[in-house]
Amino acid sequence: MQNWLLPEYIQDMLPDEAWRVERMRALLLELLRTSGYQLVAPPLLEYAESLLIGDSRDVDLRTFKLVDQLSGRTLALRADITPQVARIDAHLLNRKGVTRLCYAGSVLHTQPAGLTRTRELLQIGAEIYGHGGLESDLEIQRLMLQALALLGIGDVHLDLGHVGVFRALAGHAGLDRELENELFAALQGKDSAALQSLTQPLEEALRNTLLALPMLYGNCAEVLARARRELPEYPGIHAALDELETVSQKLQPLASGVGVDLADLRGYHYHSGMVFAAYHAGSHDAIALGGRYDDLGKSFGRARAATGFSMDLRQLYRLLPPRTAQLSICAPYLDDAALQNKIAQLRAAGEAVVVDLLGDAALRGELQCDRELVSRDGAWQVVAL
Repeated sequence: MQNWLLPEYIQDMLPDEAWRVERMRALLLELLRTSGYQLVAPPLLEYAESLLIGDSRDVDLRTFKLVDQLSGRTLALRADITPQVARIDAHLLNRKGVTRLCYAGSVLHTQPAGLTRTRELLQIGAEIYGHGGLESDLEIQRLMLQALALLGIGDVHLDLGHVGVFRALAGHAGLDRELENELFAALQGKDSAALQSLTQPLEEALRNTLLALPMLYGNCAEVLARARRELPEYPGIHAALDELETVSQKLQPLASGVGVDLADLRGYHYHSGMVFAAYHAGSHDAIALGGRYDDLGKSFGRARAATGFSMDLRQLYRLLPPRTAQLSICAPYLDDAALQNKIAQLRAAGEAVVVDLLGDAALRGELQCDRELVSRDGAWQVVAL
């Protein structure tokens, strides 16, 4: 067995990618800082019950678990940072007003989210706690689109959904939890055969409505108009449609297009209201995700209105245009005070200076330098190689 091989869907980041991803992280964290978000850094490892909160079966399946040698309790490697941030808001900060928090760190998944995805994501995101109105939904979605634009990722399509539509239907019909979960899975997968079978015992009006949901996707204005005609006039449904209409109109200028998918129940057991996803032609999967999750803090004894987004920097890196590598300045290895001063000046000005310890001209290409320091007329000067 070759002991240098990594597990499937786990990759090293080599210098070019690692440096660029680090710059992306710094750029986005500065955007979040200047937007009023405070940085938190929760641990990679926690007790499993702290991370697998509520009816989060989808998160449970993605989560690595192990036994703590100190306590004997089950530990989990986080598959998502949002539950940890909700815990920090609920217990460590315990503020009464609006709290804006952001984070950046690794998460691990038992299975990749797509064929080209890694199981170790570098997740960055932002959350707003303590506000349940559309203003915070709009702020967090604008911020997500601004973050993508800041990285140079354009032509982003925004898809909106609202779990309140399905919740209103399930609640009005009094569906039991098992059937509700099966219907959720069929809708999320747009599995029309399973949906036909599952809705067969239901009363006709509800059956027709559930069968219509997977077809209610596409152009925002058209879908919402059809939804108002075809869906029952339950208060929860029309409130959700009104929210989708307002947000879509206000976000149109920031995206290449805004669509609606009323069968998109991604994170249904997690989210409580509007959900959203950003898409780009260069990726088969969504490049950023988010939504409202007002009930999440309840597991920590303090429910707070909340909404947020997250994105994977390693996925976004693959959407960036190729960039010419920034080359360095090569310096000889000499015990020379003037040389050391010149190197220090160049580094203080932002230049990368590499000291050639071997002095082997045949290996100089590995140093990735396009200039060198040479002594001319009694002074150290930078000249092209």
